[in-house]
Amino acid sequence: MAHPQQPPPPFLSGWWIVFIAAIGLFMGYGPVVSFTFGVFLRTLSQEFGWSRGDISLAFSISLFVMSLVFPLVGRLVDRFGARRVIIPSIILFGLGLMSLSLLTGNIWQFYAVYIVLGLVGGGTAPVPYSNVLSHWFDKRRGLALGLAMVGLGLGAFVTPSLAQMLITAHGWRYAYVVFGVMVIVVTVPVVGLFLKETPGMVGLSPDGAVMNSTAALANKQQSGLTAQEARQTSTFWVLVSAFFLMSASVHGCLIHLVSLLTDRGISPQLAAAATSLFGAALLFGRVGAGYLLDHFFASAVALGFFCGATLGFLLLWSGVTGTVAFVAAFLVGLGMGAEGDIIAYLISRYFGLRAFGEIYGYAFGAFTLGGVFGPLLMGKGFDTTGSYNLGLGIFVVATLIAAGLMTRLGPYRTWEAPVGAEAAS
Repeated sequence: MAHPQQPPPPFLSGWWIVFIAAIGLFMGYGPVVSFTFGVFLRTLSQEFGWSRGDISLAFSISLFVMSLVFPLVGRLVDRFGARRVIIPSIILFGLGLMSLSLLTGNIWQFYAVYIVLGLVGGGTAPVPYSNVLSHWFDKRRGLALGLAMVGLGLGAFVTPSLAQMLITAHGWRYAYVVFGVMVIVVTVPVVGLFLKETPGMVGLSPDGAVMNSTAALANKQQSGLTAQEARQTSTFWVLVSAFFLMSASVHGCLIHLVSLLTDRGISPQLAAAATSLFGAALLFGRVGAGYLLDHFFASAVALGFFCGATLGFLLLWSGVTGTVAFVAAFLVGLGMGAEGDIIAYLISRYFGLRAFGEIYGYAFGAFTLGGVFGPLLMGKGFDTTGSYNLGLGIFVVATLIAAGLMTRLGPYRTWEAPVGAEAAS
């Protein structure tokens, strides 16, 4: 560890940690599973004769399992550190993806693999990485979280089209193997060798200043509520309710977007490109929201992005095709991208860092749980009515409610002060 009075090597600065987190998120559950599922859905349905609703159930089960696991992931990160959670999760996640290449016509095998992906996927998702970044940054926390989430956005932009190209050229089994190998080979060395979990490990305090007082830094990073105390506040329940509603809506749209557009006469490759555009919007949403969170009240930032998503759902509900459908996908993606930053940022500002991992695990679990019901609702709605309009109409209402909940938040609670200064009252 570097001496306290000596600046650490430049490559150990907080922005390097942001880059490492971005790489990890690029190859995490969101881009590799969520954003490619819609591409594999139609292929698997044609291969095995499974209905879209039955295939969507696998994704919903996986997200449900992961939503239950997230609080445990956060607690383990608080106790043992992020790397000890991330690396085993990555290895098991990659092996699970490769095992999908062995699927037979038994849909229960498909469900079993997705349960495993849900169990281990929480360690590849934003919970452990956001914990690390919230300790590395204070004044620039929003931007740091947003830039790290660029990795997730880039992954969401790249993986749908990559999956479609691999399926077209070599088949869906080969595509699953490639994704599994990529996850392990890229992420394990990067995280294992370079991720530093707190700035104190290299003689820094948050935002890159040289650490002058180890005791002051430790006290600063332990301030805040316990998970039990957080759950007793109305703010906690307002937040998780909004996250749940938005997640159900955007995930329902994401998972069925390719099928929705191809049903309207758009080619499979262009429909996959629309999913990639959704991922690009997620990227812009994360960076834009991250920057805005450091300069404006988060409730106002969230309100703008959530209302944009509502407009996107309205457009899709009206039956648009062509360019307007791509605009609608972009607007929904912006809302999803902004939400990723806002969850972590608000948890740190309202509840502090004392039990950030576990509290964020509950909040992100609510976000994931919403993703269980959205795709299932869309799939079952289609199987029943032959159209996605029922699900889209429900999502319009849900996103409006989520936007309204954001207006119910009070001012931030000030948990932290610069090292060496007294905490604000």
